[in-house]
Amino acid sequence: MEGQEETQQPHLQLANKLFLLSHPDVQDIEKVRLREEVFATVKADDMAPLYETLVSESVLEMDQGVLDSMKAKIQEELKKLDEKIADAEENLGESEVREAHLAKSLFFIRIGDKEKALEQLKVTESKTVAVGQKMDLVFYTLQLGFFYMDFDLISKSIEKAKNLFEEGGDWERKNRLKVYEGLYCMSTRNFKKAADLFLDSISTFTTYEIFPYDIFIFYTVLTSIISLDRVSLKQKVVDAPEILTVIGKIPYLSEFLNSLYDCQYKSFFAAFAGLTEQIKLDRYLHPHFRYYMREIRTVVYSQFLESYKSVTIEAMAKAFGVTVDFIDLELSRFIAAGKLHCKIDKVSGVLETNRPDAKNSLYQATIKQGDFLLNRIQKLSRVIDL
Repeated sequence: MEGQEETQQPHLQLANKLFLLSHPDVQDIEKVRLREEVFATVKADDMAPLYETLVSESVLEMDQGVLDSMKAKIQEELKKLDEKIADAEENLGESEVREAHLAKSLFFIRIGDKEKALEQLKVTESKTVAVGQKMDLVFYTLQLGFFYMDFDLISKSIEKAKNLFEEGGDWERKNRLKVYEGLYCMSTRNFKKAADLFLDSISTFTTYEIFPYDIFIFYTVLTSIISLDRVSLKQKVVDAPEILTVIGKIPYLSEFLNSLYDCQYKSFFAAFAGLTEQIKLDRYLHPHFRYYMREIRTVVYSQFLESYKSVTIEAMAKAFGVTVDFIDLELSRFIAAGKLHCKIDKVSGVLETNRPDAKNSLYQATIKQGDFLLNRIQKLSRVIDL
C-alpha cells in the first residue's frame, strides 16, 4: 500500500482510545489522559466531522474556536486538492490524475468524514486500472470499516477484494487480506475461521497498519485454543517458532497456552484470570467476552474429563485450584447447556462421563434416515395406487 509503514494507522489507534473512553472498567484518571490524547489527535488532524460527533455524544466538550479553525483549514486544503485534480486533468497523465484523487480520498479519511471518503474512494477507483492499486483502495475501505465497526461495509469489501484477486493480484496483498478477513471473522464470533486465517498468515504477516505483530499473535493463540484439537494445537501453535519468539512478551499468554496443553489446570486458571482483563479491554473481543469465557472453560473441562470414566468432584476441584461448590455449579450449567457429556452423582460426589459413541450415533442416524425414507416410499406408493 502506498506510504505503508510498520505502524498501526493513527485513526485505528484513535478508535481504540475512543473505545477505552466508553469502557466502564477503565479508571477515571486514565480516561482524563485518554480524553486529552483524543482531543489532541482530533485537533492535529482537523477532524471536524468526528469532533462534532464526539461532542454530541458528550465524549468531548465543544470549543467553537477550535471547530471553526478546523473547518477553515479543511476548506483551504480541499481547495488545494481540487486545484491539483483540475491541473492533473488538464496538463498531466492518467497516473497523476489518479494520484490527485487518491490524495483527496486520504484527506477525507484523515479528517474522519466517512461518507465523503467512501464516495471519493469510488471516484479514485474509476481512475484506477491496475488490480494491485484497486486492492489498496479496498484496504483503505476496510480500515474505515474497522474504525466505525461497520461490518456490512467490511463484508462487502472483503468479497470485492476476493473478486479482484480472480483478475490477478500478488501474494503479499492476498496474505494481507487473510488478516483483515480473520479480524472480521473474530469480530463477528467466527473464531474457527479466524484461527485458520490467522495461522495461514503467521509467517507472512505484514499487516502492521491494523495492529502490531504481538497483538496478532495474541489473537491467533486465543482463537486457536477454542478451535483446534490437541494435535493441531501442538503442531500449529505450541511449537510454532513464530509464536514462540513473541508469546513471552504478552502477559499470561504463554502460561495460558502451555498450561492448557500440559494439563496444568491450576496454572491455567491463574493465567486465565490474568488474561480476562486484556480480553475485556480489547476493542474487537470485548463484545464476545462472556461467550469466549464460556467456550474456553468448555474446552478445558472437556479435556480434563476425557481422561476419566468417572472422577470425584473433589479431585477435579483440587486439580483446578477451586472449591467443590464452584466446580459443581460450573459443571451443572455446562451439562444443562449440552456442552459437557457427563452427569453428576451428587450423593457420592462423583462425575460420570457419558461421551457419545461415534459409531452408535452414526447407526442411530442411519436408522432414523431409513425410517424417513420408508415413510416417503409408502406415501408415494399410495399415490401411485390411486
